[in-house]
Amino acid sequence: MKSLKTLLVGGTMLASTPALAADIVIGVPNWPSVKAAANILKVAVEDNLGLEVELQNGTNPIVFEAMDSGAMHIHPEVWLPNQQNLADQFAKEKGTVVINENGVSAFQGMCMDRASAEANGITSIDDLTNPDVAALIDRDGDGQGELWIGAPGWASTNVEQIRAKSYGYDQTMELVQTDETIAYAELDSAIEAGEPWIGFCYGPHYVFALHDLVVLDEPEHDPAKWNVAQPTDDPDWLENSDAAVSWPPIYIHMAYAKSLESDYPAVSSMLSNVDFDTDTVSNMTYQLVIEGKEAPAFAQEWVAANEDQVLGWFLE
Repeated sequence: MKSLKTLLVGGTMLASTPALAADIVIGVPNWPSVKAAANILKVAVEDNLGLEVELQNGTNPIVFEAMDSGAMHIHPEVWLPNQQNLADQFAKEKGTVVINENGVSAFQGMCMDRASAEANGITSIDDLTNPDVAALIDRDGDGQGELWIGAPGWASTNVEQIRAKSYGYDQTMELVQTDETIAYAELDSAIEAGEPWIGFCYGPHYVFALHDLVVLDEPEHDPAKWNVAQPTDDPDWLENSDAAVSWPPIYIHMAYAKSLESDYPAVSSMLSNVDFDTDTVSNMTYQLVIEGKEAPAFAQEWVAANEDQVLGWFLE
């Protein structure tokens, strides 16, 4: 593809610091689209600025703390308000992290496969408190339905525990935390067998292109009724939180260490301009999970196919 280095006479946008190994470190939490985005950023920066970029796995708190200390530089997908406590701490209070203003619209809720929902008259999240509904997804016969609420380490998983307590279906459901690849494999198996499945869902995500799911109805979001703390905020976060309403509007933002503005200004400028859309993020997850592409190969293909967009990130 065209290289930005050929367009920048004298390297005026490049950092004054000589390029060394792992100039830039990108944190990568454990969901498909963030892996795709991380690899796209790696290819874009290496191809156009000649810097060495390293990817490191890490949970959201670890990545934010590392951006604060300088051990990492980029978090490709910050879901807000899921990680609002971390954004407030490091972007607002400490000022060591910058949040890209270009947010991708998203949503979160509880879903059920449409065939089972219609066959059993299930439309609302309140239905999850019904023991008969729980019996539909009771796989192990212990009297509680197995309800997937997200992966360990996701901020949304903690919020789903709060919501289950607030609505009361923590009394009828076993709240399962497991990697989403396992959870959605179980969804695939359930639909193939004609059995009901209920669990956490979010978008943009490939799962809606693969299966016909319905989002269970909930009361409209009311900020006055959304009292949510994370374990990093309060050791008694679950007991002291309450959220018997739908999620607020969700947006996905990129974040990066403010130190990049002085250390690698071309990188910070580029990151402030990166702007994906909902369809792009959905396609990322589909390509990696359903089509089975490796994230590095997908990123190379994506950058080559979208070279004008990528160059625009650097030149704007």
